[in-house]
Amino acid sequence: MVNNIINHDCLQFLQDYQGRSFDITFFDPPFNQNKEYNSYDDAKNPHLYWNWITKILKLISNNTTTGGAIYFMQREKNTKLVMDSLEKSGWRYQNLIIWKKKTSAVPGKKRFGKHYQIIAFYTKGDRPRLFNRLRIDPPLKPNEKIPRESGVYLTDVWDDIRELTSGYYAGDEAYRNSDGSRFHKQQTPISLLTRIILSSSLPGDIVFDPFAGTGTTLIVSKQLQRDYLGLEIDSTNIKLILSRLSIIRKSDNISKIREIYKYTNNLIDIWSIEKEFKERKFVTQSSANLNLFTRN
Repeated sequence: MVNNIINHDCLQFLQDYQGRSFDITFFDPPFNQNKEYNSYDDAKNPHLYWNWITKILKLISNNTTTGGAIYFMQREKNTKLVMDSLEKSGWRYQNLIIWKKKTSAVPGKKRFGKHYQIIAFYTKGDRPRLFNRLRIDPPLKPNEKIPRESGVYLTDVWDDIRELTSGYYAGDEAYRNSDGSRFHKQQTPISLLTRIILSSSLPGDIVFDPFAGTGTTLIVSKQLQRDYLGLEIDSTNIKLILSRLSIIRKSDNISKIREIYKYTNNLIDIWSIEKEFKERKFVTQSSANLNLFTRN
């Protein structure tokens, strides 16, 4: 069942799941914002929505290795609800990560503009089974004059990864329909999943994503030699994910990100370079058959 994307409702699937235990889960559910989805109602009663989330989190915990990690991404306004649902379902707090998304926030009329999302890092049990202390080499600030010899340890504020917007700066990573609109409004950046998976797993571990969306978690897991299991209820998304897994686009190739972590002490152990990906001819989005994914 591993190294697979399955077209299924995640709650129903997890109730019957008897496969390998998960080592790390990326949990990015619909935010209950009344957004349009093909196969999901995104306007649930808030009480029912958070009960549903808590049930899924509990089932994931039941199927996670001791010390295994979960990274739950959500809106900043729901921070307390996220933490409550994780703790009710048996997870233990490690960090609350601030993802400052490097995009222009819409000014608020009565409050400050929103500029970040939260990623709650929890584990099954009090201690992580493993945690890789990543070192990055961010650009020097104006008051920093001397180049660093070995970078700095990654903190709980991530301000160097840009979200995939609809504008020019999104580049060609975001999948688009024939009219130029984004295929999926919340496609997660390759760089974000690379950081998460590197932090809490090793090659051969199993990565789980119950809301696979466009499949970014699986694309990164494959290149990092992790096993993966994804669930997605939308059959149109499934077609896109299968295409991304079969032919890795140039914009999905994570090798360009490796330089960011060059000062990480055990990088060679957590990011071994597979021959298949060194020799693969990466394709550009324009050369892929994207007509398959155009919505009617």
